[in-house]
Amino acid sequence: MKSSIIDNAEGKFHKVKGKIKEVVGKIVGHRNLEAKGKNENLDGKVQEKVGKIKKVLDK
Repeated sequence: MKSSIIDNAEGKFHKVKGKIKEVVGKIVGHRNLEAKGKNENLDGKVQEKVGKIKKVLDK
């Protein structure tokens, strides 16, 4: 599998996982978990963009 596809898929996974942590952190009032979720969500977005850039450069 191409690395662009892997980056894109992993980025989506981290975005979802981060959003879940963020929401759970808000619900239970755990600011640290909420912050970790936001951070992981952002990391996922970046990784997804890297995958898109790699896809364009491979063409």
